[in-house]
Amino acid sequence: MTIDTSPPSMSVLTVPAADVPAAADFATQPDVRRLLGSRDPATWILRGQGLVGLGRSAEFRVRGGTRFTSARVWWDAVRDSATVDDRVNRPGTGLLAFGAFAFSPSSTADSGLVVPELVIGSDEHGAWVTLIRTDCAALTTADADAAWRAHVVESPATLHTRDAPDTASAAASYPTATPGALDEDRWMAAVADGVDMIRAGDLDKLVLARDVVVDAGRPIELSAVLARLSDRYDSCWTYCVRPGGAADPNAGRLLGATPEMLIRVKQGTASARVLAGTLDRHDLPEGANPEDFAGVTLGGSDKQQREHKFAVDSLLAGLSPYAQTVHGEEEPFILALPNVWHLASDVRAELRTGVDGTLPSPLELAEAVHPTAAVCGTPTDVAGGVIEDLERMDRGLYAGPVGWLDASGNGEWGIALRGAVQLDARRARVSAGCGIVAESDPRAELAETWAKLRPMLEALPATRA
Repeated sequence: MTIDTSPPSMSVLTVPAADVPAAADFATQPDVRRLLGSRDPATWILRGQGLVGLGRSAEFRVRGGTRFTSARVWWDAVRDSATVDDRVNRPGTGLLAFGAFAFSPSSTADSGLVVPELVIGSDEHGAWVTLIRTDCAALTTADADAAWRAHVVESPATLHTRDAPDTASAAASYPTATPGALDEDRWMAAVADGVDMIRAGDLDKLVLARDVVVDAGRPIELSAVLARLSDRYDSCWTYCVRPGGAADPNAGRLLGATPEMLIRVKQGTASARVLAGTLDRHDLPEGANPEDFAGVTLGGSDKQQREHKFAVDSLLAGLSPYAQTVHGEEEPFILALPNVWHLASDVRAELRTGVDGTLPSPLELAEAVHPTAAVCGTPTDVAGGVIEDLERMDRGLYAGPVGWLDASGNGEWGIALRGAVQLDARRARVSAGCGIVAESDPRAELAETWAKLRPMLEALPATRA
């Protein structure tokens, strides 16, 4: 099913934020987290830098096995017909879309791309403002100024100086998180079945996820949730996008803070961050040195190292056909997050041009490397079928690619982890998974899911029933 297939003709203007009078205050303090109070934002934020999209100029929605290809064809047509005046000319400027794609081709969840009307971006070189409109004459800085006033100054939550979120008071009236597709006992039984299949030689690794449903009892405060995630998990990419077209403006919104970069493309170079192997910080013995404990427990574990290698190998297998050279570390490093430690590896590749003389697009690469063994298993085809049998749920957008791309071939697509999908104004579905190998213990894997659910449950806030 494809919706909104006719590509619109777009006019685009990107200017330095300092050139937009209404954005003068932001230009001097270009932390995009200050914009989280705006209505229905699309976000991609790392340590206060990144992108925030406001409003909608165009969108494309799709389901099924051709979701990536269909979106790519639509985006190429939009790009080719657009009139762009980019006075900044950096990755993330000019014509841009946010997007999210379902984990499985059989999912009933909408995948898609959203082209905002206004995009505010910042990086280490400064801040910019992009205005994108449909069937419009050449845009001016005055148009960008008026759009800023409409979306930021006159929005229900205006541009503000951000204070640290008061997590303690937010947690005072915790709602509960109730089991989703499987309760804890049934999920542990599914893990045990998966272990039996691995020991029987049916596959090498399997990633099994579970979900819980949070009812906040009141409308979820999106800006507060995103602020908590981007503050506490500032080394992760805080994402938010609503690719679906449900009548309820809250339904289908995907949000979270992912530590895993599926694929990043900037000026012809691709990179990725692969995570597999997890240790809960709650397991730290009293008085132990955190770095030494994580290094020995994760780095010295054959189980964790093998699980990690499967994930790295699957990423390399998907990326190598598009690359002239691929570089990666010999050994993984320990990535420290507030809730867990991970084994992590960074991979970098110089892309090669195709037969048509062009470099592969970020969407093409995202499709090529998705799903990695970090969220599916090894072999991929076998693991994908087993997942559907054992999890008893449609993963939807969970563990699928989420991020952005521009018209110059740049983009960043993370894996939608440590996140949730809003079901309506007050309810959200939160998911987390674990890598299962022959030595896996179902109860230990259950504990790992709670560690991975923790960032989103604390941000909503929620607590286990």
